[in-house]
Amino acid sequence: MKKAAFYTLGCKVNQYETEAMAELFADSGYEIKEFTEVADVYVINTCSVTNMGDRKSRQIIRRAKKLNPNAVIAVTGCYAQTAPDEVLAIEGVNLVLGTKDRKNIVTLVEELNTESNINHVSDIMSNHEFEELQIKQYSNRTRAFIKIQEGCNQFCSYCIIPYARGPVRSRAKDDVVREIKELAHNGFKEIILVGIHVASYGVDLGNTTLESLIMDVDKIDGVERIRLSSIEPMTLNQEFIDSIKDSKKLCHHFHISLQSGCDETLKRMNRKYTTAQFKGIVDGLREAFDDVAITTDIMVGFPDESDEEFNKTVEFVRNIKFADAHVFQYSQRRGTPAAKRPNQISPDVKEKRSKIIIAETQKTRDEFINRFIGKTMRVLFEQPAKDGLFEGKTDNYITVHAPSDIDLNDQFRNVLLERNENGIVIGKIVE
Repeated sequence: MKKAAFYTLGCKVNQYETEAMAELFADSGYEIKEFTEVADVYVINTCSVTNMGDRKSRQIIRRAKKLNPNAVIAVTGCYAQTAPDEVLAIEGVNLVLGTKDRKNIVTLVEELNTESNINHVSDIMSNHEFEELQIKQYSNRTRAFIKIQEGCNQFCSYCIIPYARGPVRSRAKDDVVREIKELAHNGFKEIILVGIHVASYGVDLGNTTLESLIMDVDKIDGVERIRLSSIEPMTLNQEFIDSIKDSKKLCHHFHISLQSGCDETLKRMNRKYTTAQFKGIVDGLREAFDDVAITTDIMVGFPDESDEEFNKTVEFVRNIKFADAHVFQYSQRRGTPAAKRPNQISPDVKEKRSKIIIAETQKTRDEFINRFIGKTMRVLFEQPAKDGLFEGKTDNYITVHAPSDIDLNDQFRNVLLERNENGIVIGKIVE
């Protein structure tokens, strides 16, 4: 039996696509192996959000070649789409696939040999159809990612992704619901709706919206939680909030990308909202859901970001009080307008600013968590932690560790939250 192994870099969409490609190989008779094992085929699903993503992708490709010099190596994903010739030039790469035609990957691979050197990347910007990939089973039985849309029309000035993924294409609602029903039947309790720009779901279909999809998934037997991946601010208007607030299954956790708390910086980033609009969205969510967690992404060191602009971001972060934040330094991304801007910020200034924002968001994270200490909350356990503890998440995405003599994986339990240890809550199971 031939063997195939997979490696995923980057986002939840990539994780979904890798699982789907692995199923295609398994359905074609391949044994799926860990990436660290010897295989006949290695598929590397790459990331290109930053130049670091490109570099990591190249390292993984070379690692596959060392694992089995005679293997066929296929490279897909955003780095493959945006720099196919560069990827193809890496020793050992036989096929560069990009971000479309993944449904044909088995056929394409089986037409190759170790001497092949094929660039199968095509123009993604003219692609207006959603590529249907399906998953019946996940290696993690607790939570399942469901891809509901592809592409992005926003063209933020720092971001390469619209060029890697093409325009917005939404998946037919019936196909989404059908896949979720099958996963629920197979025991998955939490469904995470993912996409490149989840907020745009349905804009190209004309007959559906993200909120109507959420309410349809809400009715599926076996699904106990619905979680949204990162979402853009301007979708979360009052109409959207009113439409979803009666959902019995939607998790009260919204990851809303801020990027900057300064209007001048947001304008240069080509972000299509103001800080006042962002605050209005947060206020609306907190009014609708008392226990809601608002998490975010914050970029520091964008070109021309002055001390005054940065201080506005610090003050905005203090005022919003995020439950958590992913803080990262601007990376000059070739092929984007921001990379050509003068007044790039020095690495030491970016590092200093990053530390300041991280310190602020850690304070507000602890403030959020401490609101729930002493309360009993429902936790879905996902995996063992250290010292006989099991790890799980609350509805509003608090990480909880609790002791148990039995395997709690894939189980809901009521847990008394006892203390906060650096962002992880230690709790006790209560009946």
